[in-house]
Amino acid sequence: MRKFTHISILFCLTAIILGAFGAHLLKDVLNEVQITSFETGIRYQMFHGLAILMISLNKGYFTNKLSKVLQIMSIGVILFSVSIYLLNIQGLLGLKLNILGPVTPLGGIFLIVSWGMLFFIVKKNRFSSK
Repeated sequence: MRKFTHISILFCLTAIILGAFGAHLLKDVLNEVQITSFETGIRYQMFHGLAILMISLNKGYFTNKLSKVLQIMSIGVILFSVSIYLLNIQGLLGLKLNILGPVTPLGGIFLIVSWGMLFFIVKKNRFSSK
């Protein structure tokens, strides 16, 4: 679980850095829709970074399936948020990254699946501990 604690801290740290980057450097070069989208990526990254941190620090409460949930959630954050970042700054990078368009919803699916799995792990653990 230490690995996920480190991953979560890295997610939170980079979300703060990217938030500052977006607020100060990108606000004059991206349009309002792109900034809003970029901020959505940051928000999801931060929320999930904090969730992974809380879960990894409370590992004793969960079953051994928790590691799989955290893997899926971490992959979801990377696919979802990083694809949003790259899609919005592709013009600045001078690259055509439209191929990443389907990656964002795929990352969202990973996030949804990880939360669903977590729900059932918590529910099963709650009943088995009574």
